[in-house]
Amino acid sequence: MSDMRLIVAGAGGRMGRTLIQAIAASQGVTLAGAVEAAGAAVIGRDSGELAGLGRNGVAVVTELKPLLAAADGLIDFTIPRATVAFAGLLADANKALVHIIGTTGLSEADETAIAAAAERVTVVKSGNMSLGVNLMAALVKRVAKSLDAEFDIEVLEMHHNRKIDAPSGTALMLGRAAAEGRGVNLALHSVMSRDGVTGARHAGAIGFASLRGGTVVGDHSVIFAGPSERIELTHRAEDRMIFAHGALKAARWARGRAPGVYSMADVLDLKDF
Repeated sequence: MSDMRLIVAGAGGRMGRTLIQAIAASQGVTLAGAVEAAGAAVIGRDSGELAGLGRNGVAVVTELKPLLAAADGLIDFTIPRATVAFAGLLADANKALVHIIGTTGLSEADETAIAAAAERVTVVKSGNMSLGVNLMAALVKRVAKSLDAEFDIEVLEMHHNRKIDAPSGTALMLGRAAAEGRGVNLALHSVMSRDGVTGARHAGAIGFASLRGGTVVGDHSVIFAGPSERIELTHRAEDRMIFAHGALKAARWARGRAPGVYSMADVLDLKDF
């Protein structure tokens, strides 16, 4: 099979440059395009030079649509508004395409729009593409299912000082895993912040706490606090390359699959873990 031709959205950002580096270093994939928002300072620049690789002949452009004819898929770690627009363009391209979505902060309306596009596009969407985090989510679900309600569940996350959404997409993913393990609806049981005199903790609540500072790539812990003992599951990301490698694994897995919305649990065969 020929190399999978991938476009990187947000090519001028830290994650975009990491993805370009990962594609250059990986077999079976090749860079088919690099896209940035209109007005970005990097428009017209060589994407290889931006990624510290030297010239690769792929310039950063603003328009995705002209690139789709010669591409097999898009890797998209951008912002919700852009992700929804990209999903629509891929759906309208009238060819088999893969959309790998690592964007966080998606609203219910955004999710609905992506699901509509996935009637014609193969979408792999995850709040975190790391292989380790997705294994952790499976463990969280299993632990939450095994422990009784005497164990309170808290999700703690910390990211760099430029992250714009909270809780992180990964924290929400871990919270959903805990809720699924407990057999409850996260929206009805989550506590996103605490301030002032809050009273005693509500039984069955799944709490979230978000920290921001420095250059932290991403730390996540899920704490199961029971009578006289605690179980803590923790993942610490030390390099954005782990997300890039996960995204490339997802892209290869998704190639040739039927349209629909998939998760990294599908990619890693963790659905029945």
